Amino acid sequence: MTTEAATIGLTHGGSEDTGLGHRGPESKSIVVPYGFWLFVLSDMVLFSALFATYAALVNATDGGPTTSQLFDRNLVAVETMALLLSSFTCGLAMIAAKRANMIWTQVWLLVTGLLGAVFLFIELYEFAHMIAEGAPPQRSAFLSSFFTLVGCHGAHVTAGLLWIGTMMAQIWAKGFKEHIVRRLLCLSIFWHALDIIWVAIFTIVYLIGTLP
Repeated sequence: MTTEAATIGLTHGGSEDTGLGHRGPESKSIVVPYGFWLFVLSDMVLFSALFATYAALVNATDGGPTTSQLFDRNLVAVETMALLLSSFTCGLAMIAAKRANMIWTQVWLLVTGLLGAVFLFIELYEFAHMIAEGAPPQRSAFLSSFFTLVGCHGAHVTAGLLWIGTMMAQIWAKGFKEHIVRRLLCLSIFWHALDIIWVAIFTIVYLIGTLP
């Protein structure tokens, strides 16, 4: 019995007791994405607070311009399509990376970055146009909440573009090493989360906000 128990212990428990079950700690390929999901969820809490603030202040225009007077649905629709397409191309980049295809991984990451840049350019154009029309953030509580909500998302997109460029350089220099692919997976999670947040912004701010 003693020999049998020792054999079972060596088979299932390894050489030390980790305190995490007989299998020991999970691999980084599981732990890292899980931890990054926690970060993304905390970011969702931040945006939830910004959404709540915007909903509370959307009618506090102080006699200034309202949503229907400021927003161009057609321009925002183009902006939205660019970001949604970038999410699709980001998925294609992940598929190419799993197949260790250098050329197509770089191509799809580049397309993702270009579409993200188009989205950001349109957003900055919208901000500049609103300010030129006399609707800066300090004009009213509504505009302050709008610029904060949409601008915070734009800042996240900017960070995502820098991350895409960094990943392209790392993949080109070091190839598809395990830790690099994990980072690419985290980038994909982050980019898709930005799409989800933008769909909520597009619906609440631009669609519902401009209803007659």
